[in-house]
Amino acid sequence: MTVQRRAEIVAGGFTLLEGPRWHDGVLWCSDFYTHRVLRFDVPSAGRVEAETVCIVEGRPSGLGFMPDGELRISSMLDKRLLAWNGSSHEVVADYSDLVSGPGNDLLIDSVGNAFVGNFGLDPADDTIARPTDLLRIAPDGTITVAADDVVFPNGMVLDEDAGLLYAVESFRARISVWDYADGKLTGRRTWVSFADDPGAYPILALTASLPVLPDGIARDAEGMMWVADAKGHGAMRIDGSGNVLEFIETGLSTYALVLGGADGRDLYLCCAPATETWNRLGAARSVLMHCRVDVTAA
Repeated sequence: MTVQRRAEIVAGGFTLLEGPRWHDGVLWCSDFYTHRVLRFDVPSAGRVEAETVCIVEGRPSGLGFMPDGELRISSMLDKRLLAWNGSSHEVVADYSDLVSGPGNDLLIDSVGNAFVGNFGLDPADDTIARPTDLLRIAPDGTITVAADDVVFPNGMVLDEDAGLLYAVESFRARISVWDYADGKLTGRRTWVSFADDPGAYPILALTASLPVLPDGIARDAEGMMWVADAKGHGAMRIDGSGNVLEFIETGLSTYALVLGGADGRDLYLCCAPATETWNRLGAARSVLMHCRVDVTAA
């Protein structure tokens, strides 16, 4: 039987929260359309205030931390990986000539390799997502293709102990997994599929027809995966067969999530109305939500 819970709003007034990371007892998020990277000091079930860490003119998306704690940011519109030193940005890598769409989510491994996704389309003049590359950016900024033929690569999770990297392909409605070793990905296969691969990726049609539009993910200590549904009204905890073990009701589309807190059992969810239903540039309807769960972060 699926366990059902309800998340509560702990902060609001954002344009579109994304890229949540729990790091050193602090929750970090991007707010797309105000171009802000935010931090929430030890958020709890009560309402909390956001502190602006920095402004990213190219619009921040994925966030990650280097082994020495340095913050790195996926800058969407100019397709750059940035380093924030506390007072200014440094360009680590510019991959604008390698991908067609905005930069997206970001994951950094224990030695500082950054895996960076992208839309695979320019939303300004294209409505069809196309297979693209998941890039690996070494600590020194060297760029290589980590995996090809991925469709809208989005949230990622790395299990370095098991040597596995998981990545959402949103408009293929699936989570793919690769063997991971020394920063390299091999042996790709599907971990969970929410629908048959449509073979063509018109984003408006697929947003309407797919049963789930997976976005951000988080893995727990039992090897289960929390999945944010950018189409639905919550987040689900699933096993490797796609069985829904728990469901967190948000009443909104859920774009990203992370497990954190002192004991790793605080689930934070970045939520907003469905993107096609409102103008993110002219409103602030995105919220941060919170729910306690039973199983700690991996």
